[in-house]
Amino acid sequence: MATTQIAPAARERLLPPQTGRAGFGDALRSEFTKIKSTRSTYWTLLALIVVCVGIGALTCAGTASHPQGISAAGFDATQQSLAGLYVGQLVIAVLGALTITSEYSTGMIRTSLTVQPRRGVVFAAKGVVFAVVTLIIGLITSFGSFFVGQAILSHAHLSASLGQPNVLRAVIGGALFLTACGMLAYGLGAILRHTAAAISAAIGLLFVLTVLVQFLPHSWQDSVDKWMPALAGSQVWATKVTPGAHQFPAWGGFAVLAGYAAVAIIAGLVCFRTRDA
Repeated sequence: MATTQIAPAARERLLPPQTGRAGFGDALRSEFTKIKSTRSTYWTLLALIVVCVGIGALTCAGTASHPQGISAAGFDATQQSLAGLYVGQLVIAVLGALTITSEYSTGMIRTSLTVQPRRGVVFAAKGVVFAVVTLIIGLITSFGSFFVGQAILSHAHLSASLGQPNVLRAVIGGALFLTACGMLAYGLGAILRHTAAAISAAIGLLFVLTVLVQFLPHSWQDSVDKWMPALAGSQVWATKVTPGAHQFPAWGGFAVLAGYAAVAIIAGLVCFRTRDA
């Protein structure tokens, strides 16, 4: 059967006309396609849910099995069920770093910048897509941890409900906490451009630095603790203030963590726009 050959000039007339350079919406669609087509994304997010819900359930089970001496008035059942976020912050930091460093390791960043040469648009699109995905999964993780934990604590009559003061804020705050930790790692990834280095820096800021502060003299800890990103940010998923604790209030503490993330993102953007791919 004969085939019909279309002349180049005629083929060009059949193609839709180009309407201009790719915009922010096109960059968003491109970045969403990248993140959903990467297998490590699904495994990391699944690990986040399993780790946070699992650790929260184990913590609540330990408390429910030995409720003696626990006062319901001073016990923070919500924070107890969200205890897995302490480890979850490290899991989401890995994905945040990989979101940008993986393209440097494979060389795909040059292709991305060829298609969309406006580096600020590429950087913003990556950040927005990652933040939205993290927030959605964070909400699933936080609410899942809360409901599982409260079901366990209810056997010891220590459970809380979403209608109680500060509980809904704390559960949503858990998702915001994970998102801020992930964005901090995203900014570090743009600065360092190396996966292992970015993950190490994020873990150092979120975990190691918090541990090292505990070795300071007690008089110093009161002034330094509240400025540590993980400790400050964790106040947003607590419903009660520990007596004698020198910490910022819930949203003030979260603002400290968000400030760390903002500095890392701004520095990452500057590096992303000024350095060669």
